[in-house]
Amino acid sequence: MGYFDVPEIDYTRYTNRQLAAVPLAVLAVALLVLSGTFLLTGTPVPLGMDFAGGAELTVQTTSSESEIQGAFDIEPDSIQSVQAPGVENQYSVQFAGIEDNNVIQSLSNQAATNLAQDGDTAVVQSQSTVSPTFAEQTQQTALLGIAVAFLGMSVIAFLLFRTFVPSIAIVLSAFSDLVIPLAFMSLANISLSLGTVAALLMLIGYSVDSDILLNNHILRRQGDFYESTHRATRTGVTMTVTSMAAMLVMGIAATLFGVELLASVGIILFVGLAADLMNTYMLNLSLLRWYKFEGVRS
Repeated sequence: MGYFDVPEIDYTRYTNRQLAAVPLAVLAVALLVLSGTFLLTGTPVPLGMDFAGGAELTVQTTSSESEIQGAFDIEPDSIQSVQAPGVENQYSVQFAGIEDNNVIQSLSNQAATNLAQDGDTAVVQSQSTVSPTFAEQTQQTALLGIAVAFLGMSVIAFLLFRTFVPSIAIVLSAFSDLVIPLAFMSLANISLSLGTVAALLMLIGYSVDSDILLNNHILRRQGDFYESTHRATRTGVTMTVTSMAAMLVMGIAATLFGVELLASVGIILFVGLAADLMNTYMLNLSLLRWYKFEGVRS
């Protein structure tokens, strides 16, 4: 059985500014990416059909996903294999922002003409639409959920530690843990949907867990600052790296089996957990060390 040994980092070699510089620089780049995408497209992250409205075709075909991608005049935003007992060669093809009935009918005709028929079964099994009004309401509800979760996490942090610097360190790390995956989604063209929002909510939980673990070891347990740091790191890094490995395996497996949503969730969580490692053991730690050795006396 393999054994994962977390190395003891000599934090005395680095100043607080040096530790904080890298995560803050990555956060700044992520904010620039989101700002630039917002200026170019009107949204910081591509919106899926859940949040932008649009049309969905369910097709039964022996054509490959790449052939389905090229079968339409309008490029699909998402192609997902339908996983259900007794169902084979069936795909859900989504076109975000499409609401005109004539355009939807044209897409249906293109599917019937350009895709290979699976036996005697009709190529187009069904078509449906999500209205922009309903999608906007869903978007507002999802964003409200993220805001409430983040606010709740912030309140818990302040109630637990009752001092500004340790609490704000948790909030800042959690904020960066959300922003960096969002910037990655923008660069990788991963759409924001109900599924990916769930992944972002999970990241808030992961972030709070690792940050509170570090703060609790340093501020409330006996022992030298660096001894406490290593104890927290040994536990926290092991948990996070294990979760990262699981998310990576899930993302790869989902990609191989054509389950696009699970693949997106897996890669978002992998990126977010990697960001959490950096933010917790560099940014959060630098603020805690400043508070422990300088801020308390000032």
